[in-house]
Amino acid sequence: MNKARGFLISGAIAGFLTVALGAFGAHALKPLLSPEMLTIYNKGVQYQGLHTLALLATGLLLRESPLPTLRWAGRFFVLGIILFCGSLYLLAITQTRILGLITPFGGLSFLAGWLFLGIGCWKS
Repeated sequence: MNKARGFLISGAIAGFLTVALGAFGAHALKPLLSPEMLTIYNKGVQYQGLHTLALLATGLLLRESPLPTLRWAGRFFVLGIILFCGSLYLLAITQTRILGLITPFGGLSFLAGWLFLGIGCWKS
């Protein structure tokens, strides 16, 4: 139950940040960023929102079935949000292209999260 609670709280925080960062991008960054950089930033917001829902679903599933595969799914979703979305936000704001090298690791984390979620659902 403790791990489920941690993922649910993390999901709530990630959801809050999704809305806040989306609004920040739409209002504060829109006049400052090129259309290409704004698209990159918004891709981070989009993926954060989607994986926030996956993180919340994982937390709810963990309440019913405390399986290690579900815990790993939650961990990978959190890591993916940090690496994938975080690197896109930083890339867009700083325009430091080398940060794009981090993004695929976040994408792989998302893929691992979905894989472990599927395995966890299969086992529960």
